[in-house]
Amino acid sequence: MFFKSKFRLGYLVNVLLVFFCSLPAWSQNLTPNLPDTLATYTLTTLPAHFNDPQVRASDNQNDANPVSDAGATLGRVLFYDKRLSQNDSTSCASCHQQSTGFSDTAVLSQGFEGGVTGRHSMGLSNARYYAPDLFFWDERASTLEQQVLQPIQDEVEMGMSLVTLTSKLQATQFYPELFNSAFGTQEVTSERIAMALAQFVRAMVSYQSKYDQGVMINFANFTPQEQQGLNLYNSARTNCSRCHGTHLQIMSQARNNGLDADTSSDQGAGAGRFKSPSLRNIAVRAPFMHDGRFASLEQVVEFYNSGVQAHPQLDRLLTRNGQPVRMRLNEEEKSALVAFLQTLTDTTFLTDEKFSDPFVFQENVVEDESEDVEPSLPNLETSIVPLLLLLLAE
Repeated sequence: MFFKSKFRLGYLVNVLLVFFCSLPAWSQNLTPNLPDTLATYTLTTLPAHFNDPQVRASDNQNDANPVSDAGATLGRVLFYDKRLSQNDSTSCASCHQQSTGFSDTAVLSQGFEGGVTGRHSMGLSNARYYAPDLFFWDERASTLEQQVLQPIQDEVEMGMSLVTLTSKLQATQFYPELFNSAFGTQEVTSERIAMALAQFVRAMVSYQSKYDQGVMINFANFTPQEQQGLNLYNSARTNCSRCHGTHLQIMSQARNNGLDADTSSDQGAGAGRFKSPSLRNIAVRAPFMHDGRFASLEQVVEFYNSGVQAHPQLDRLLTRNGQPVRMRLNEEEKSALVAFLQTLTDTTFLTDEKFSDPFVFQENVVEDESEDVEPSLPNLETSIVPLLLLLLAE
């Protein structure tokens, strides 16, 4: 009798442990809240300056994987789903947050087990526009479709095998239908995961900043300070626009910008060269550079103003007569340059629901809008209480 009671007690303890350890997961809304009508990701009416030949030439759109509304919707769900990590703790969005231009406020991002990444998380605004079609700071991924799978498998970032991931997603209630909508069948494959995520990232086109609004009206909407900053940005004194060119402020190749004179430091894509993302939304993307060494735009401007180092492979646009070029701006000019960079912020993009987290709990609509609605937890009466009563009654 004592043995049976002891056994029932032990079993009861195990049931309780499983139940309460599951509460954090159960208290989350693990099914995405998607609109009845698909959001539009296939932009057809971009501003005229996006049709500039240099901008069009930089478009890395994949003809074998064009952006579709259904594909990008699936990509959005995948991007925010923590199930893509080994322990369901980390999503792509954990390190690429919409409010910061899909970058991270941390110098180095935290992985699924608390480890940190080797480099700062790059902003994704206008990642679609980079002619070499190479990704990561060191350009080690030759397509966006290759890039999106690497963090998932990385032992620090998400730690998930693709074989396990495909089985995990196939077993969910909602993913098969999302894959069917995007690709015609319910089969979940790593190739389709890559295609959907790449479509979502390519859809992250930022085109509604103050700068965009000003292009067609000769920047009549700019303040005198912002206009001064624009003039400096485009001037031979700074050479900013020669590295970050076109109306999208994008690089044409990886460059060595003289962060260090030491050739033994992180060499990026080789010889100290690093890819730089578009400057769109840069004002909300601190910290800056591949290692997050600068905490503010003012520090970045001051670096180019007075701190470029004489690395043996320093980019030619930053050298003159074999020496580093430094802008030597006064305080007014530095402030003006920062003011111009702030005009590249696209608040519509940073808050657009179609790029937001679809797993965020949505309050139930009630007739009395003043009534507070709490997230629902498992119903104890219908879930665990009957089991406990049965065990105690035996």
